[in-house]
Amino acid sequence: MRSESDGPPAGEFGEYCPFTKAVEHLGDRWSLLIVQGLARHGPQGFNALADGLPGISRSVLVRRLRHLESLGLLARAAGGGRPERGAPYRLAPAGEALVPTITSLYHWAARWVPEDPALAQRDLTLCTWWLAQRVDPAAIPEGPVVVAFATGGLRPQRVWLVLERGAPPSGCLEDPGLALDRYVYVEADGAALYSIARGQRAWRPALAAGSVRLFGEPALVRALPGWFRPPEAGAPAAARPAAHRRGRIAAER
Repeated sequence: MRSESDGPPAGEFGEYCPFTKAVEHLGDRWSLLIVQGLARHGPQGFNALADGLPGISRSVLVRRLRHLESLGLLARAAGGGRPERGAPYRLAPAGEALVPTITSLYHWAARWVPEDPALAQRDLTLCTWWLAQRVDPAAIPEGPVVVAFATGGLRPQRVWLVLERGAPPSGCLEDPGLALDRYVYVEADGAALYSIARGQRAWRPALAAGSVRLFGEPALVRALPGWFRPPEAGAPAAARPAAHRRGRIAAER
C-alpha cells in the first residue's frame, strides 16, 4: 500500500498533469519572486514591488501581477470585494498556500545549488544584500545614514544602503539624496567586498590592508565596522535586497 510520503502514483504524472500547469503558470523569471516578496514583507504597492525586483520592467510587472491576480494568488481588496484602485497587493489564500513550497525550494537551493564566488563577486547588489542581513539596527547612529558601495574594474557598479536605527536596511540602485554628511563611501573590488560579505574577512583587516577604502564623515567612517554583526555560521543566502530606484545620481565627492 502506498503512503502519502511516496508521492503521487506514476499515472498522476500524465501528459498534462497539475505539475505541468504549475510550471506553465509560474515558471517564468518573476512570478515566484513576487509571491516570495509579499510573503516576506506583507502587502506592497506597485512601486514597492518594482523596487524589490531589480531588472524587471514596469510593463512586465504589470503583466505578471495581472496574471497572478487572475490565478487567484494575489488580491487588492479585503474580504473578496472588487479590486481597489491603488490598494496594495497581498497574498490571497491560493498565494498563501504556495508559501510552504517556496520555502522548501529555498532550503533545497541553499543546500544543493553551489555558490559561484566568481559570479557573486561581480554582483554588487548580492554582496550588499548579504551585508544588509547582518546590520545591527541598534548600532546605527541617530538619523539615517547611507553606505555608498562602489566597485571598479571593467564593469563599475554602485549600490546605496540606507540604514536607520530600529528600521530594516533599504537597498537603493540610485542615490537616495540624503545630506552628504550622512554618507560613508565604500570603495573595493568585488573580491574584497565578497570576502567581507561572506564572513571570510572582517572589516578592519581589510581596511588595514587597503583592499577596502572608506571615505566620508570621519565619525561615521570610524563607526561603520560596528554596524554589522558577525555572520552566523552556516547561514544560507536567500533573496536579494529591495532595491529602490528613487533619488538622484550621486554627486562626485
